[in-house]
Amino acid sequence: MKGRTVPSCAGMPNPSQWGAARARQLLHRSIRARLESLGYQEVETPLLVPAPGMEPHIRAFEVPFVPETDVGRPRTLYLHTSPEYAMKRLLADGSGPIFQICKVFRNGEVSPTHNPEFTMLEMYRPRADYRAIMDDLESTLAAAAAALGKSGPFALRPYERVTVREALRRETGIDLHDAPDAASLGEAARRVGVRTEPGDGFDDVFFRLFLERVEPRLGRDHPVFLIDYPASMAALARLSPQDPSVAERFELYARGLELANGFSELTDSVEQRRRLEEERAFRLAHGRPAYPLDEAFLEAVGRMPPSGGVALGLDRVLMLLLGAERIEDVLLFPAHRFV
Repeated sequence: MKGRTVPSCAGMPNPSQWGAARARQLLHRSIRARLESLGYQEVETPLLVPAPGMEPHIRAFEVPFVPETDVGRPRTLYLHTSPEYAMKRLLADGSGPIFQICKVFRNGEVSPTHNPEFTMLEMYRPRADYRAIMDDLESTLAAAAAALGKSGPFALRPYERVTVREALRRETGIDLHDAPDAASLGEAARRVGVRTEPGDGFDDVFFRLFLERVEPRLGRDHPVFLIDYPASMAALARLSPQDPSVAERFELYARGLELANGFSELTDSVEQRRRLEEERAFRLAHGRPAYPLDEAFLEAVGRMPPSGGVALGLDRVLMLLLGAERIEDVLLFPAHRFV
């Protein structure tokens, strides 16, 4: 109309993003149907929690809670970085197999494959280990690919399973059995041209090697489960009874993109507390916020049955199914529009 300013459409979702939104709903429906057929029950847990995860490299969003009545007291709460703690409390109370599709929040994570608010599938099954969970996840992703009419990458089964040790040896020639500490691993890294920094610990050197030489090559042709991580890199996982130097942890990769992180779950509450306190000390030493321990979660750990579980990033799964290059291509409101 003459004399009026027409609002700009800049920043509004484009047709391809609307197409991704429709595909997302189909993806979620197919996941629900498959997991329910496997005996899982869907649950819902709070997004606002008293204690987030303690992973060393994840920063939570802090939320001030200011009660307007005499119930409770002002305190800091957090948007959850994962529903893991709450879901394990349900496992301890006898829930049986459970899953959840929900939003999770990680402060500062903005990149072509990261958004600070993203969608996660989290699932747990009692009386199962990490290998059984890999089987469930593989069949669920194959069902999702079929539902969306996509032939790859998730339709190509079975997915490869390779140990962390073998993957590192295959790409760099370095054998972790010959480099069991920071000094020897750092020396081996420098020999293959990977830079290290003074004061780097074993995990620091490993991640430099892994991110530069291993991760980009994982799952190029079809998905791969990377299994049996060094014990220091799995604070919530059970150690392998056959080799206590590694944990029963896996990650799923496809076309160089990390999609999922899973474990045979730790059920020793004393050991779980020790590991979380160790991670809390690491955060303090590196100038990062040190979050409170979740005492309700720690109490529940000791009552959990032997279980397996996994967290899967659904936005990245959708990227691969649709051939998208950036996470913003599968989101209606990606973070770069408001940060």
